[in-house]
Amino acid sequence: MSLSNYKRGLNKSELEELSYEPLRCPVCGSNELVKDPERGEITCTNCGWVIVDHVIDQGPEWRAFNEEQRLKRARAGSPLSPLKPNQGLSTMIDWRNKDVSGKSLSPEKRPQMSRLRRLNKIISVSEPSEKNFMIAFAEIERIVAQLGLPKTIADEAAILYRKAAKKRLIKGRSIESMAAACIYAACRMHKIPRSLDEISDSARADKREIGRSYRLLAKEILLKIPPSQATDYVPRLVSALKLPVEVEQLAIRIIKEAYTLRLTSGRMPKGLAAAAVYLAAILMNQKRTQREIASNANVTEVTVRNRFKELMEKLQFEIFV
Repeated sequence: MSLSNYKRGLNKSELEELSYEPLRCPVCGSNELVKDPERGEITCTNCGWVIVDHVIDQGPEWRAFNEEQRLKRARAGSPLSPLKPNQGLSTMIDWRNKDVSGKSLSPEKRPQMSRLRRLNKIISVSEPSEKNFMIAFAEIERIVAQLGLPKTIADEAAILYRKAAKKRLIKGRSIESMAAACIYAACRMHKIPRSLDEISDSARADKREIGRSYRLLAKEILLKIPPSQATDYVPRLVSALKLPVEVEQLAIRIIKEAYTLRLTSGRMPKGLAAAAVYLAAILMNQKRTQREIASNANVTEVTVRNRFKELMEKLQFEIFV
């Protein structure tokens, strides 16, 4: 490890703790030093001399592999969440009936804690806008959980709903339709293939109403939202059909070639993805029926058949040479 990398691995207090100027091994004079965070030692890679044997680790004792885990495990207060009416700034009484030491509460104290929890929930939501947010965010969490979407979609949908409320776009529209429209917009932004039909089946609002709310969001807030691509539907379809990853890669190549030859104009992305997966499965000897693919892609067999014929006629297997 070079000296620059060595310095980068130490914080300011650790550098001040060392008295070697320049930072070199006192035995052989080498600057190839390495820090062992588990042992708390800094050693010379040339001669093996232990220069410092009590380096203090200033970081936390826990590990986090993503931003969500880091926010959850940090003990500097609860993390902010757009899915809470007040963004998580208020104190909440936990639903578990346990005291500070982790012991279960006695049966006599449980009704008292239940009353306190209910009163705390009422007091924490005081303004009408917060009550609106509470209903909308509960609906967002319900739809996201039912569709098996990641938490980032729920957070993004909550942020979009707040922006819509700030611009007074939710007036005259049902909370459920605007919440479902925000989820649909969040899926489009993160390129997660979910159709309006799927979201309307899980939502407590009509498909037309959700569509009107989404168009209003797209006009006033989203402005430049990318259209759905056929390649976005391929991984989910391949996973549902339990096909190997080679079929997915080949289907994506077929779709890209179709885009290059401009065969996708006026074609529904789901139908094109279904036909590409069907063709790729045949070429990889992983045959699936048109009925299976159409059912999982939520399109008709006629659509799969027509798009498949177009791909067979126009591509002429140029991509497989």
